[in-house]
Amino acid sequence: MPDRPRRDPEPDLDEIFGDVLPSTTSDERDPTPPDDRDDWYERERPPHHDRD
Repeated sequence: MPDRPRRDPEPDLDEIFGDVLPSTTSDERDPTPPDDRDDWYERERPPHHDRD
């Protein structure tokens, strides 16, 4: 019986899914969110949506 070629080792999870962790942790980020968080969405709202 001929020797079967060896399979490549299983790929690492990082190779499959990439880096899933954020570059900073929550304790390194600014604890107060910016006040203008919704400003972009309100400016980009389509004209057929109500503006209240």
